[in-house]
Amino acid sequence: MKTLTLTNVYKTIKKREILSDINLTLEKGNIYGLYGRNGSGKTMLIRLISGLIIPTSGEIDVFGKVIGRDVSFPESMGLTIENVGFWPRYTGFECLRFIASIKKQIGDQEISAVLERVGLDPHDKRKYKEYSLGMKQKLAIAQAIMERPDLIMLDEPTNSLDEESVKAIRQLLLEEKDRDALIIIASHNKDDLRILADTTFLMSDGRIQDRIPGDQGI
Repeated sequence: MKTLTLTNVYKTIKKREILSDINLTLEKGNIYGLYGRNGSGKTMLIRLISGLIIPTSGEIDVFGKVIGRDVSFPESMGLTIENVGFWPRYTGFECLRFIASIKKQIGDQEISAVLERVGLDPHDKRKYKEYSLGMKQKLAIAQAIMERPDLIMLDEPTNSLDEESVKAIRQLLLEEKDRDALIIIASHNKDDLRILADTTFLMSDGRIQDRIPGDQGI
């Protein structure tokens, strides 16, 4: 199956309803935006889809497998959420190599290539603790896409990036869409969503309040 489906999804934490009656069907080969103020539920929704937390009720089906029943988390997923942290005394290349060693799907050549795609030098000997905020953001995006996952979810992907880097990351995400990835972006940046998203969902108080086609803008 090529769809990601959320059916009657609710999430309650400490008797407070964080997400309410979420019903979505998302298809591969598309970019979807989540837009709303802080606390609207954007990041919580990504956490649910990723399997980091489980819904209080409802079902999340990712490409034919239900999260929390068939699998604990999507089998082919790239994720950045809130403050991504890496090992402070490793170089960017070393950080990605360590992560890649878990699944053993890619090698040094692919790691070097993805670092170059996000605008980082694979031969840079600086440690992660010496990286600027923009470099840290690029490394987070690199780890999310390096294994060519079917599902990519990015929380504020262009934060801390300069104008040239923003354009490069947008182009990269369009390329990932072209290879048939399903991409979800949570962002406060209306330009990101206007340029990238095929559909943007407006969130408020844990609910999907509206959906806007990409050609209409926010």
